[in-house]
Amino acid sequence: MDASGDLLIACALGIERFALRRARRGGAPGRVTLLRTGMGPRNAEQAVVTALGDAGMRDAAVIASGFCAGLAPGMHPGDLVVADETRGPWGSTPCTGPRLLVDALARAVPGRTVHIGPLTGSDHVVRGQERAELAATGALAVDMESAATLRGALSTGPRPVAAVRVVVDAPEHELVRIGTVRGGISAFRVLRAVLPAFHEWHRSLLLPRR
Repeated sequence: MDASGDLLIACALGIERFALRRARRGGAPGRVTLLRTGMGPRNAEQAVVTALGDAGMRDAAVIASGFCAGLAPGMHPGDLVVADETRGPWGSTPCTGPRLLVDALARAVPGRTVHIGPLTGSDHVVRGQERAELAATGALAVDMESAATLRGALSTGPRPVAAVRVVVDAPEHELVRIGTVRGGISAFRVLRAVLPAFHEWHRSLLLPRR
């Protein structure tokens, strides 16, 4: 799959966009557009389809990013999740070059745990028993927008797609517990540091294949 020099990074929340805007921006091979889609799968899909309809963005690579809820035991706020596929009601979407992203994130955020595996979608906040049920499917994390973002991106044409999320809440560290603020600050700081890894992943897709 060929990649253009442009990159679209989609996130749902204002605080996610703020974290990514505060990140270091050097090293991008082309235009980088940071899109706030709004919460929920429908908003995410519609916003990405609209953005990619712009003549200058039609071939852009797309990354869905922001926060997520971890599903696997032992996860902590500030851990990173790189999707090898996203899952939604319509099925699964393979991600492009997830191992490249894992390696790039290890360099960009040294000392942070990076998980790779399926990222599942939901249209609501997942807690308790439902979290355990999703974990039993093999998914590592859940969020409301990544699967829909990638589905929308590919509906407009073939392109590289990826999803990278920062765990803000995990089975042993649910948001309703004491320590939520600390976990949220940790996740915010990690999200601020991921942009160089996104640029590195994107650059690697632009290199000539031998």
